[in-house]
Amino acid sequence: MTARVLVAGATGVIGRALVPLLSARGHHVTALVREPSGAAGLGLDGVVVADALDAEAVRAAVLSARPEVVVHQLTELRGPTAEGLERTARLRTEGTAHLIAAADATGARRMVAQSIAFATAPRGGPVLTEDAPLHLDAPDPGWALTARAITELEQRVLSAANLSGIVLRYGTLYGPGTLYHRGGAIRDAVARGRLPLPEPATGVTSFLHVEDAARAAVRAVEADTDGVFNVADDDPAEAAVWLPEYARLLGAPPPRTVPAPLAERLLGWLTGHQLTAMRGASNDRIRQTLDWKPSIPSWRTGLAAD
Repeated sequence: MTARVLVAGATGVIGRALVPLLSARGHHVTALVREPSGAAGLGLDGVVVADALDAEAVRAAVLSARPEVVVHQLTELRGPTAEGLERTARLRTEGTAHLIAAADATGARRMVAQSIAFATAPRGGPVLTEDAPLHLDAPDPGWALTARAITELEQRVLSAANLSGIVLRYGTLYGPGTLYHRGGAIRDAVARGRLPLPEPATGVTSFLHVEDAARAAVRAVEADTDGVFNVADDDPAEAAVWLPEYARLLGAPPPRTVPAPLAERLLGWLTGHQLTAMRGASNDRIRQTLDWKPSIPSWRTGLAAD
């Protein structure tokens, strides 16, 4: 069944992959953007303009679009900077509240919201389900803020009185526009031999191509169920596996090894956490409930692709 779909975050990494997939399925797609020029070339059925942190502007924009389904893909990250984490946390808290209120006012029936699978606390594992607790007590202030914001987003979406809600916890994204793609900071660091490998490098990353993230969002738009779903490929990998292999695929020198405490000082808390302590994400629930599976089952196939 086709629907009127409003995509907030249509100009982002996932949004740009999602819009054409929704259109190909026959959905009427409107983008909510801050700057109309950013939506040029997306092949949209409509564009409405609002800053997601302005409640009245969001309400007016959503009422104008009259969506049946609202897709919330809003972030403002250009790498894990303090400013980007803070702005994105506000989009996940205040922005989510504004979208839900506006969706309720216009009679929308469903919301699909972006979350992240790698914000789980580093306990248990190495691969965790959606029931694992989030890392609310992370020692890094920015990551603790992120985990709290995700918690609030998920609670708001799943408890909205008049909306059916799905939360998609995406794995670590790669593909166009990401840190692992051509011109991305991580790809550049690995290619130049500037991303060291901690000892031990036991952090587990569950990767996800942006196209598979978008395909999961289409499934969620068309689903008739609620809940939280990890979205990741089938090949969670320790840093000791994926980082040297990524370097090899790029034709780069093998990463030099450093003690784990030094890696955190060199790379920052979040990258150090990813390489030493992060847990992977099981995709069993979304496979079983939404009949989704990754078209790229392993990062080994596409992580180094241009």
